[in-house]
Amino acid sequence: MTERLPRVHGRAPRVALLVYNQVSTDSRVLKTAASLRAAGAEVLVVGSARPGYPAGADLVGDALPIHRASDLDLVRLLPWLARGVRRLRAARADAVRDAPAAPPPRGEPAADVDTPSVTPAPARRSVRSLVADAWMRLYQSARLVWFWAGAVRRLRQWRPDVVHANDGNTLAPAMLVRASVGARIVYDAHELWTRRNVRGDRLLAPLVEAVTEWLGVRASAGVITVSPSIVTWMRRRFRLRTPPTLVRNIPHRRGAVPVPADGRLRELAGLPAHARVIAYAGGVTTGRGLEETVDALTELDDDTHLVMLGYGDAGYVEGLLARAAAAGVGDRVHLVGPVPGPEVPRTLADADVSVVYVRPICLSYRYSLPNKLFESIHAGLPVVAADLPDTAAVVREHGIGEVFGAGRPDQLAAAVERVLADEGRYRAASRAAAEELDWSHEAAELVALYARVLDAP
Repeated sequence: MTERLPRVHGRAPRVALLVYNQVSTDSRVLKTAASLRAAGAEVLVVGSARPGYPAGADLVGDALPIHRASDLDLVRLLPWLARGVRRLRAARADAVRDAPAAPPPRGEPAADVDTPSVTPAPARRSVRSLVADAWMRLYQSARLVWFWAGAVRRLRQWRPDVVHANDGNTLAPAMLVRASVGARIVYDAHELWTRRNVRGDRLLAPLVEAVTEWLGVRASAGVITVSPSIVTWMRRRFRLRTPPTLVRNIPHRRGAVPVPADGRLRELAGLPAHARVIAYAGGVTTGRGLEETVDALTELDDDTHLVMLGYGDAGYVEGLLARAAAAGVGDRVHLVGPVPGPEVPRTLADADVSVVYVRPICLSYRYSLPNKLFESIHAGLPVVAADLPDTAAVVREHGIGEVFGAGRPDQLAAAVERVLADEGRYRAASRAAAEELDWSHEAAELVALYARVLDAP
């Protein structure tokens, strides 16, 4: 049974969750808000308006109240400036299109990598493209500050007892609310904020982010993060007496673990029952090892197919399919589109194995614990995963599959073969792990932390 949160001045504690997105598709924020409400809190999620998600009050998920702060609308505020922005965006797009392609990754970075990834810049850039780039950076910064101002205004009215800051870009408004209404802060680091995958040519932003996060952590009554390695890193970096609370981003398991007959992946891809299916679930984009997975197909039997369940940018998908065609496996790579989050495990269930791979191009990715790992387990699937610390630890602890060296398509293919040779054993282990790995266990850690925060003098 979930612990109940202590009352504040005879009423339910008020918890405001801050997040810099439109909220509706942020599963971690929605799970957190729902769990705190179930434990007795009054919750309000404050996000940012986006196209199709207007500013103001709304309800999402299971009737969770949210407020979207207005976005910086140049068309409405400064129409002449908006026209200039459109021209600069066009110039920036031209510069990106004409830039030489970055070389493909070659293997896994050293274990002590501690810097963000760097996207190589074109050797020569026009003055126009440089101006466009500088303007877009300034505009994105202005949008963030605009969100901060709107969020602070709303929370000063609502007067929360705790502000739950999701990621480093919400710590500044959380600290302002703390100073103005006395709210406590819980910092939820969804990743290593200052070691995430961002452009390597930023000048001032890394320093501002590092200082903001340092101050925000020092001001927080509690810190949460998503993987054991990040717990260790943050405790050391911020010199914390108490380690951050580990709340992994595990989905809710809905009902019994599905059996292969429940799956729809073969139907969606138009594959026969005898085909061997490697499943991938998630964003079809760079940094997810899909290039290496396509290359691994060349070393596997002709009846082995890769089926990607998710959405990808048309340009990226076109390039990936061209790579598959050039390698002679174009007819064995299938993109079937997304399904709603709760339907992912059941849809995947008739695959033979799931590939879980985040290319370790930055420390945050190296220490990640991807949601797709737990979705695969909830589908009852064996897993082949990149040998990254936290992902590999789950695979080995529960015996649900095999690991391979990141950047090694040959090892990926060998791992798939080992799993398929003993698929029944791995599938049974995955089904057993699904009974244990569920959001309800993570919610208990979350609520216990909040009880300590609210009880503290």
